[in-house]
Amino acid sequence: MTTETPAPQGNTDQVFIFDTTLRDGEQSPGATMTHQEKLQIAEILDAMGVDIIEAGFPIASNGDFEAVAEIARRSKKSVIAGLARAIIADIDRAGEAVRHAQRGRIHTFVSTSPIHLAHQMKKTEDEVIEIITKTVTHARNLIDDVEWSAMDATRTPTEFLVRCTEAAIKAGATTINLPDTVGYSTPQDYYQLFHDVIERVPDSDKAIFSVHCHNDLGMAVANSIAGVRAGARQVECTINGLGERAGNAALEEIVMAIRTRGDALPYHTGIETTHLARASKVVAAAANFPVQYNKAIVGKNAFAHESGIHQDGMLKNAETYEIMTPESVGIKSTSLVMGKHSGRHAFKEKLKELGYDLGDNQFQEAFQRFKDLADKKKHVYDADIVALVDDEVGSASDRIRLVDMEVVSKTGGVHRCDMTLSIDGENSTVSVEGTGSVDAIFNAIKTAVKADPHLVLYGVDAVTGGTDAQANAHVRLEMNNRIVSGNAAEADTLVASARAYLNAYNRLLVERGASAQGALAG
Repeated sequence: MTTETPAPQGNTDQVFIFDTTLRDGEQSPGATMTHQEKLQIAEILDAMGVDIIEAGFPIASNGDFEAVAEIARRSKKSVIAGLARAIIADIDRAGEAVRHAQRGRIHTFVSTSPIHLAHQMKKTEDEVIEIITKTVTHARNLIDDVEWSAMDATRTPTEFLVRCTEAAIKAGATTINLPDTVGYSTPQDYYQLFHDVIERVPDSDKAIFSVHCHNDLGMAVANSIAGVRAGARQVECTINGLGERAGNAALEEIVMAIRTRGDALPYHTGIETTHLARASKVVAAAANFPVQYNKAIVGKNAFAHESGIHQDGMLKNAETYEIMTPESVGIKSTSLVMGKHSGRHAFKEKLKELGYDLGDNQFQEAFQRFKDLADKKKHVYDADIVALVDDEVGSASDRIRLVDMEVVSKTGGVHRCDMTLSIDGENSTVSVEGTGSVDAIFNAIKTAVKADPHLVLYGVDAVTGGTDAQANAHVRLEMNNRIVSGNAAEADTLVASARAYLNAYNRLLVERGASAQGALAG
């Protein structure tokens, strides 16, 4: 068996990108796209530098025909291909659909594997050879650019695949596609397949060989690259890996693998990679197929870091954990996600980004509160941190602090708050009822501090979205013609309410300049 070896380092052959998002991708159950969505995606692919756009299967429906024909009319740079079975009517329909393109292609296919011949086509090998010769010749009489595919090539005996390929080239095929239709192959097997066919087919140099890999075993991209290393120079793929069953090889992964690993893959494509993120979003929206968060290249987490060790490395040198830049694929920047795994370095950098410069003690207290919050909610957003730090800075010198609180509420029954406050360093514990949970909390504070300021305003809003969002409570108190406001942000609404009331009361103390307990009685 031939040993796989990389192409010579001086070889910078172009790999042509054949996008089949609008044909194979749309065959995903539930991924049907509207006419306008197809036109939008085709425009993006054309602008991105995709060499060949397989715009659809013209014989499938009038809608498919119209979409292929309109894309053909609008295309500026890309070759526009229409798919056709090895049936004369299919080929004629495809030829009609792409005839207005500056450069059109008919892509025709026939099954070649024993299992397909026996159960689906019910044809002999000799009959298949006759079909290939007849249909490829017919397509070539309609257009100069003809691609022929051997459906289920990876489960086809090499001897027969060589015969089929030879017949297709003789009949005028300019591209030969040997697809892994059912995602059955391994990289070494796929490499060997291309190596043997290219080596054994006379005039193989007269056609470009193409890979088309499905992802049933999760090896579509690896198999595609193996085929390229064996001599294929066209890769058939889709945006986001969209496609039947487990999908196709993902265009963005193929392109960025070639771009990033030029040392091992000395090829190039004509793709403008900064368009990849937008293409991913548009296709995901049109197909209604969300992109998994950890999807390579275009997933939400592809350039996001939460681990403290990773964040520390990223802040020192991005190359410690990123092998490509987010900007290179059209993503604005790296995201340091603040969560329970984040460390002090990342938190300090985030504070600087948000405009805070805290002293050591304030920073340590803010960091601890951040870690406590991160243990309670999945995502800590910038707004959460702003609320947390503002609250921390504002309460650093408070003379009255909440030590502990327990609230009991019962429908149609009692609402009671058991609260312990630290007042000028001494704890005071009270148990007070109210008409509701918040009323009980405010009554408990007034009882403990022996004062009764007038509550002018009380409100709560969420800092961010979701059921685990921080509650931002606002309290405005009035006493002796003085009005002050207090704010507090907490994951718990009742705790936030208590701390906001205390924040306001502490500000009254500062203005009054009196002792904490009973300071406002007069």
